[in-house]
Amino acid sequence: MQNQEEVKRLKNSVQQLLDEAKEQGASAAEAGLSQENGLSVSARLGEVETIEHHCGQGLGITVYFGQRKGSASTTDLSPESIKETVTAACSIARYTSEDVYAGLPEKELLATEFPDLDLNHPWSISADEAIILAVECEDAARNFHADISNSEGATVNTHQGIHVMGNSLGFLQGYISTRHSLSCSVLAQRGDSMQRDYWYSVARNANNLEAASAIGRKAAERALRRLEGRSLSTRQCPVLYSAEIASGLLSSFISAISGGNLYRKASFLLDAIETQVFPDFVHIYEQPHLKGALGSSAYDSEGVATKNRDIVSEGILRSYVLGTYSARKLGLRSTGNAGGVRNLTIDSGDLDFQGMLKKLDTGLLVTELMGQGVNILTGDYSRGAAGFWVENGVIQYPVEEITIAGNLKDMLKNIVAVGNDIDYRGSTRTGSILVEQMSIAGE
Repeated sequence: MQNQEEVKRLKNSVQQLLDEAKEQGASAAEAGLSQENGLSVSARLGEVETIEHHCGQGLGITVYFGQRKGSASTTDLSPESIKETVTAACSIARYTSEDVYAGLPEKELLATEFPDLDLNHPWSISADEAIILAVECEDAARNFHADISNSEGATVNTHQGIHVMGNSLGFLQGYISTRHSLSCSVLAQRGDSMQRDYWYSVARNANNLEAASAIGRKAAERALRRLEGRSLSTRQCPVLYSAEIASGLLSSFISAISGGNLYRKASFLLDAIETQVFPDFVHIYEQPHLKGALGSSAYDSEGVATKNRDIVSEGILRSYVLGTYSARKLGLRSTGNAGGVRNLTIDSGDLDFQGMLKKLDTGLLVTELMGQGVNILTGDYSRGAAGFWVENGVIQYPVEEITIAGNLKDMLKNIVAVGNDIDYRGSTRTGSILVEQMSIAGE
């Protein structure tokens, strides 16, 4: 009840912003306000390292004088500060150039239904209790094996935020959400070989977090299995992206079909709508209204309604990813993706991780990527990588100091299978992804 009263109070503040903008002559305005609090506790080598209490707030407003736009923000929510912030935004707008594509979304696209998405699950954990949990997690990792030589610690985070937004078209909504996590990172050493790895769990509801001891053991296992890694000779071979990094492959695809890159003509998928981009078994879609999911929202960052929709079906690109501005630049309508995609999902096949290894047969399992070597304009892809060499479906030895390369257009078309070992720890839901052939540069 107290939280709902706070949402009401923040809505009143946003309405004051909008009213003040109108008073100062703006033809249209939109405003957002957030208030956040949380606790972060980390322990290292069995001792408390940090205890941090987080508390913050901020608001921003964008005003329009016709097609001229100005924005300003502040962390002070007093009436005087609100007025000054609006004045600053209006002053900027009066001196900017007109942009025929600038403005609020079309009113008919704004969200009008606001289902309970089950996003708010406060965790009433004290700092002392968080310390005990972090130490338990790290102890499970440090005691797992004699080769766990050191630790970067374990961290417990809990966060609750209230987010309110509104515009001069009559949209004014807010919601409360939580996000909790537990992570651990350790070092393993055997002779001259030393490796670091980690594991983490994240959820809206703390009851859905993995057990602290399980997270610690997983971090230790991952560090140990990387010891005594080798390079590979340069070759071409199939590549299996583990589930936790396969989301990056989909992120590159989404970037290529996002409005900003499209209207700048900086995408290898320019004019690719209704063309074959993936094999015909691939189905990629958004599920923004999943209860309790990390990417759920009834509306995007402009207030446009989100909805379940296909982005790829039967391997064919069906829709771009657009906010209001980019949609207008392209002569289209917003797809409700201002601020990104929400609970992006790719349908998985029948194979679990072991089945995907068998499907790979002989090739590279990638578990870590380094560098930013993705060119969205050309599709050229080159990333530093680490993982494991696999023969006859069985992991043989760890691999490091290699580079994997290809072109995204070919990589996406040459996806062989998607595993059902889905990683739910983010707003992209995918299992491991097997690509038929890539170039490996090593020794």
